[in-house]
Amino acid sequence: FCFLAFVALPFFNVVRFDIPRQRFYLVGYELWIHEFGIIFFALMFLMFLVVMSSVFYGRVYCGYLCPQMIFSEASMALEAWLRRRVTKRFIQWKPKWRERAARGLFFAVVAVGSVFLAFVFISYFVEPRDLLRRLASFDLVTAGGIAGAAVTLVTFLDFSLVRLRFCTTACPYGYLQGMLSDSHTLLVHYRDETHECIECKKCVRVCPMGIDIRKSPFQIECVHCADCIDACDEILGKLGKPGLIHYVWGEKGPLSAGRRQPWDAKRVIVTLLLLCYASGLGIALAKRRLVVVDVSPLRATLYRVGADGRVYNRFRYSISNRGKKPAAVIFSIVQLPGASLDLEPNPVPVAAGLTAQGEFEIWEPAGERRELVSHFTIVTGTVPDQTTNSIPMTFLAPVEGK
Repeated sequence: FCFLAFVALPFFNVVRFDIPRQRFYLVGYELWIHEFGIIFFALMFLMFLVVMSSVFYGRVYCGYLCPQMIFSEASMALEAWLRRRVTKRFIQWKPKWRERAARGLFFAVVAVGSVFLAFVFISYFVEPRDLLRRLASFDLVTAGGIAGAAVTLVTFLDFSLVRLRFCTTACPYGYLQGMLSDSHTLLVHYRDETHECIECKKCVRVCPMGIDIRKSPFQIECVHCADCIDACDEILGKLGKPGLIHYVWGEKGPLSAGRRQPWDAKRVIVTLLLLCYASGLGIALAKRRLVVVDVSPLRATLYRVGADGRVYNRFRYSISNRGKKPAAVIFSIVQLPGASLDLEPNPVPVAAGLTAQGEFEIWEPAGERRELVSHFTIVTGTVPDQTTNSIPMTFLAPVEGK
């Protein structure tokens, strides 16, 4: 499920940051880069979601959700499976030749998988269809092509050589977890007060990190995958005894099965912060306007007097259509008697996901009684959603008789 989620997220715009188009996609919403408020709430919500999961459930992300952990374990399982198949199929070969054949097959499969995983990873930052065209043309010139090639190489080296060593040497999350956990955080803990352990050491053999959970529940390498729990339950279960390794709420806390985690001020604060950012994100998305209109006066020339005596003021408009459907904006003016708006076409069409910019003039006929500065309002109406917006503006003209 986690693998499918990792692959599907960028293709369905659940979470994706499109760098070339400067867009941030979140659960179907297409956020423009200047919508910093919404992006801030989204990032803070995701950050506190990770913090909350760490405070409550320890390294659950490492054990069940981390792509590095998932693909590292998959590559090790693949390597072991290929070695068994080659040994069984070519039993007459010398051991070193069987080993070379298994390694060659493994590297070939990992190479193909690295291209696919690199494509998925880069799709979080480049539109997938555009990236597919770059991949088909073997693009090694543009930034997207170079990044794809670099990620492919890093992925191949990671899952063929580095694998779980990354978790114990380079990943900062394990060290961060040490600061977030407390005496009630979920742990994988070995408890054997009655000395029931038979020293089979299967818990050590099945551990992907190669540690002995019996030594301490606080080993930085432990990712709470629970393989040791299953192994202990399996072996002792055959003897009619319960397993000795459990999920517990803290080193001295009760077993997690059937028990609720104790709450304290730290958990209440983290939960409230998460709810605050979730509420802020929800309100910001609910109030978000799909079509944003901005109008500003061009004051390089304060006003222009035509040959017929008309007084002209020039304005610039910018219309951003952040929706998924084409739209149009109708401009009109109020509170400026006798004035007319010179704009073609009106309404102004705007394609989905694009910005339309242009200029227009507002003029007053000759002989009108004028003031130096007249305040009026430009009203914009969006089609087809029928939303309106009022923009206060000023009209400059020569004072009559001067």
